[in-house]
Amino acid sequence: MAVVCCVGDWLVTTCSQNLVAINISRNREPFVFDCSTAEKKPNENKAENESQGAGPEEGGSDVVLAVAMSASGNYAALTDDSKRLVLFRTRPSWQCVSTRWVVRRGTSLVFSRAEDELFVADKSGDVYSFSVVEPQRQGELKLGHLSMLLGITLSPDDKYIITADRDEKIRVSVRKSPYNIQAFCLGHTEFVSALCVPPGHPEWLISGSGDGTIKLWNYESGRRLQSIDLKQHGVQSSSAPDSEEEQRFAISRIVSTQDGRYVAVQCERLPSIQLFVLDDVPDGPLTPSDNLTLPHTPWDMTFDPQGRLWVLLENKDSNVLLYTHTQEGWQCETESPDLQTVSEALCLHWDLFKDSLGQESQFQHLYKVNFDNTASYLERKKERLQKEQGAKRRAGNGPRPSGAVKKNKMESKGGPVPRSCS
Repeated sequence: MAVVCCVGDWLVTTCSQNLVAINISRNREPFVFDCSTAEKKPNENKAENESQGAGPEEGGSDVVLAVAMSASGNYAALTDDSKRLVLFRTRPSWQCVSTRWVVRRGTSLVFSRAEDELFVADKSGDVYSFSVVEPQRQGELKLGHLSMLLGITLSPDDKYIITADRDEKIRVSVRKSPYNIQAFCLGHTEFVSALCVPPGHPEWLISGSGDGTIKLWNYESGRRLQSIDLKQHGVQSSSAPDSEEEQRFAISRIVSTQDGRYVAVQCERLPSIQLFVLDDVPDGPLTPSDNLTLPHTPWDMTFDPQGRLWVLLENKDSNVLLYTHTQEGWQCETESPDLQTVSEALCLHWDLFKDSLGQESQFQHLYKVNFDNTASYLERKKERLQKEQGAKRRAGNGPRPSGAVKKNKMESKGGPVPRSCS
């Protein structure tokens, strides 16, 4: 699965084992980082991780699992399937600052607003904090869930850590003392797969789930402000109508413009993007505006600092789309020099994206499995009753007790039937 994010002049994509950073405004050679050629894990770190409960070392595939950029664009980070955590400095030019190792494979990364810490959420449900100022220092365990974490973000003032897990929970923890839980945001019926705190509305949180809904929260109190079912807005599952997965899809990405005015929602493996206007009104802040129909399945999307929407597509000839908001709505640009720069750079490095083409759903195995054993129970009950009835019939046709035989003989001769003395 390929991912894209944009901060400052840099549009950063990850695909398979590689990170590709493209400068939008300047005609510069893209920066490419290949995890398969990165620093290998020392033996002493292997022993240390095993002592922390990580178990014996497993061979990783070096595939990038998550990427993040700091708010200023000065730093970037990625984590891969070999449990690396790589920190980059982007100015004046890209360079690898450090390579550290995580205990479990990561699922999501986020920098603090102050850019002094990098938080890593992993598959075992834990969150570790890694120092940016001291790039060689090992991570510190901050908090843990009982199930896999799928997303992590911070409040704009760095006061709260907001985490989302496979068991439908969103937890809001105090950053300085994560054992203090401020609130839970509960209401989704499937795993929570996307989180976004829209700029301009620092008290709100938008979440997306495998249940096909997005919800708006006041995360500090855990109060739900709004819930929108995307099925009611024309979003349709790609499953066959008679499939058990009919109408089932997951929200894979929620992004917002820097002013917090517009929000874009992407559903995994569906060739469309739903756009919303975010208004500060009490009766429905999220208002649907445009539905963008795409020519190909999108990998990912992001807003740039100018409020333009970039969409990364699974197609070499049309690998990226650029949308700009006008009075007529969101319009697709075709003559933008920035678009040409990014498209040409992606074409040049398209071989790096081939392994990400046509990949299966990353959320498919996360859905709850419902077991309907009523039919099998009734079938077993029917078989048991039939066996019992058969046993009774066989017992009725078998030899009778000796007392019953003697009684029948005397009755046949016409004599009196002796009664037992009580």
